Amino acid sequence: MTIRSKRGVALFSSLALAATIAVTTPAVRASTTPQEQRQPKDSDRIQQRLEREVRHELVMLPYFSVFDNLAFKVDGDNVTLLGEVTRPSLKSDAEGAVKRIEGVTTVVNQIEVLPPSPNDDRIRWAAYRAIYGDPMLQRYSVGIQQPIHIVVKNGHLTLEGVVSTEGEKNVANIRANGVSGVFSVNNNLRTESGK
Repeated sequence: MTIRSKRGVALFSSLALAATIAVTTPAVRASTTPQEQRQPKDSDRIQQRLEREVRHELVMLPYFSVFDNLAFKVDGDNVTLLGEVTRPSLKSDAEGAVKRIEGVTTVVNQIEVLPPSPNDDRIRWAAYRAIYGDPMLQRYSVGIQQPIHIVVKNGHLTLEGVVSTEGEKNVANIRANGVSGVFSVNNNLRTESGK
C-alpha cells in the first residue's frame, strides 16, 4: 500500500511554538482552563481520525493498483491529494471519496494523470515481473494491495511503498534498473524502520 500522509510544517511549527510558550510562561499556562488545555489533544485526535479515514477511502478505490501512487496531506479540515495515477477516473474517484468524509471541508486534487503510452505500459509490466518475481520479494505479491508500487512516466520509473529491510529495498532497485527501456529509476521505497 502506498498511501502516505504528509503533515504540514505550519501545523508542526504552531504546535511546537505553543508547547514552547506553555513551558516558558507558567503564568499563561496556569490561566488556561482545563478545556483549553485539552484542545490540542482533541485537534490531534481529529487530525489522526481524518488521516485514517482518508487513507482508508483511498485504499478502497476499486481501480487503485500497483501502478498508481496516492498520497495526501491533511491540514485541519483541508485535504490535499497528491500522487500519480494511470486512469483519469481514479483521480476523480479519489477526490469524490475524500469529499464525502465527515469533517473534510476542502479537497485540493493535485493527483497527476500519467500520459497513456504503450512503452510505459510495457515497462510497468516488465518491472512488475522483475520485482515480484524475485525470490526475495515474492512474498509481497500475495494479497490485494502489493506494497511496492511501480510508477512509470515517459520511461522514467519510480518505486514507492514500504518493504521490511534495506536489502529488499536494494533488490527492488536492482530489478527495476534491469528492465529494458528504463531511462532512470528513482527508488523512494521506505523500510518499516522508517529509512
